[in-house]
Amino acid sequence: MNWFKSCFFRVALVCMALASCASLFGKQDPGPVYDVRNAIILSGPNMPPALLSGIGDRVNKAINTTVRTEVYPRVVLTIRIVSIRRQQGYEKNQTVADITIDAASVEDGSVIAVSKFSVTSVSNNSSSADEILAEDISARIRSIFTLKAGPA
Repeated sequence: MNWFKSCFFRVALVCMALASCASLFGKQDPGPVYDVRNAIILSGPNMPPALLSGIGDRVNKAINTTVRTEVYPRVVLTIRIVSIRRQQGYEKNQTVADITIDAASVEDGSVIAVSKFSVTSVSNNSSSADEILAEDISARIRSIFTLKAGPA
């Protein structure tokens, strides 16, 4: 019985310590939400058309699917594909894209938010690599701007 009490108190002590540590990592405030009205895809030369159209189609479907019930700043997204590096990684099956997004106000055209990120996509089939990368980039954009996924 003494052994049981000892184990019980140890477990209780560990649980209380973990519970007190959880308060150290407070919840982060959610980022600003925008009412995205449209998206424009820009890139340099020699960018695959399947990638550009794939991103544009997916993001615009997400914009059309998302309905805002509250009033948020209305913006237009300018999505720039800065660079693409193919055949990365140990097995040469990764593609890395660097993306910059400007959210410009519909009212006055001023840029009110900027997002920069990199997306790494893995594909064993080179013919579908652009479609997979387009989905990965679009998913990241939907996450950043709180958009719902459009119909398939």
